[in-house]
Amino acid sequence: MTKIRSTTVLAVKHNGSISIGADGQATMGNTVAKSNVKKIRKLQNGKIVTGFAGSTADAFTLLERFDEKLSAYGGNMKRAAIELAKDWRTDRYLRKLESMLIVADKDDILILSGTGDVLEPDNGIAAIGSGSMYAQAAAQALKTHAKDLNSYEIVEESLKIAADICIYTNHNLIIEKIS
Repeated sequence: MTKIRSTTVLAVKHNGSISIGADGQATMGNTVAKSNVKKIRKLQNGKIVTGFAGSTADAFTLLERFDEKLSAYGGNMKRAAIELAKDWRTDRYLRKLESMLIVADKDDILILSGTGDVLEPDNGIAAIGSGSMYAQAAAQALKTHAKDLNSYEIVEESLKIAADICIYTNHNLIIEKIS
């Protein structure tokens, strides 16, 4: 059975702010199934913003579990991420889910993978999905050489570059700046 997959998500921490964005394309095999998927979700009254890549149904399951962990740990994003990663790694059902998450609050960005990893990027850039390396490279270049841009502008321009290169990424962008 062909799975529906969603693609490029990028988060950037720059000049004191964090923004996270994603394209809107979901593919089924090598066909565009939907062009305006909303891959960015706000949790905890907008204090935490998440983005997902991979199987959409699996991502929603993980987002629900992450939100439960946030509630259980008083909104502590890092603790909730670590506890979700533990469950993801040990729970038979969760282990089969094929998705990745980027989670961010006003201070930090984390990548959660299905192998139980919780990664905090050294350079303030996190990217997942099929166009992630294009978006990450563009964001790194913009952070280094266009220091006057804010995090929102870097995410926007980087996702546009990824969409120009990656056939699984489109220009229907949703971007959130975390306050």
